[in-house]
Amino acid sequence: MSEPLIEISALSKVFQRDSVEVRALDRVDMQVFPGDFVCLMGPSGSGKSTLLNIIAGVDRPSEGSVIVAGESLNEMSEDELAAWRNHHVGFVFQHFNLIPVLTAFENVELPLLLTSLSKKERREHVTTAMELVGLTDRMDHYPRQLSGGQEQRVAIARAIVTDPTCVLADEPTGDLDAHSAREVLEVLKGLNEQFKKTIMMVTHDPHAAAYASTRYQLEKGVFSKEGARQTV
Repeated sequence: MSEPLIEISALSKVFQRDSVEVRALDRVDMQVFPGDFVCLMGPSGSGKSTLLNIIAGVDRPSEGSVIVAGESLNEMSEDELAAWRNHHVGFVFQHFNLIPVLTAFENVELPLLLTSLSKKERREHVTTAMELVGLTDRMDHYPRQLSGGQEQRVAIARAIVTDPTCVLADEPTGDLDAHSAREVLEVLKGLNEQFKKTIMMVTHDPHAAAYASTRYQLEKGVFSKEGARQTV
């Protein structure tokens, strides 16, 4: 078996709210292997998004270790984390986070502006990403001219345009109708199956979770007893 791409050991996260200590994650252990499609399930407030943000290097744990692609995130400075994140992580948000004054092409191109790629190379990368999500005919459209499902597919193209090590998706179908949600989930499934992209998705929707190959259940920051690795 290959080495884990993501390895989490005894991970805890504590927030201080006024005089109350809130333990969002409590000694979580987890391994994700290259090519996995992992779903984190659980109700609101269970710690799913917190765990995803820690894996992305957006947040830091209170205790425990996080190793991604062989690198310890605990030991990185904020600047090092930012550089690491640009190279290794593609993030898909629930609310799309597209810039309304930019076209779909320009939104997808944004992460590439931080690289040394030429304008021609950036166009090639963006076109490839838009092909993978089935939207080459919408590249010159603005977000307001797209459906919600199309906006989320543009957001996925933006997440994969740098060819990141892993794609992290936080409730990617939360704002979509059933038809658009299926389209988005089929795109994610295709990226995983055809291109072996490692995907971690947070959701509370069992229909979305069914697309993943591995599911974990989080309850109040703890993996439940049956929350061990389940392959479907």
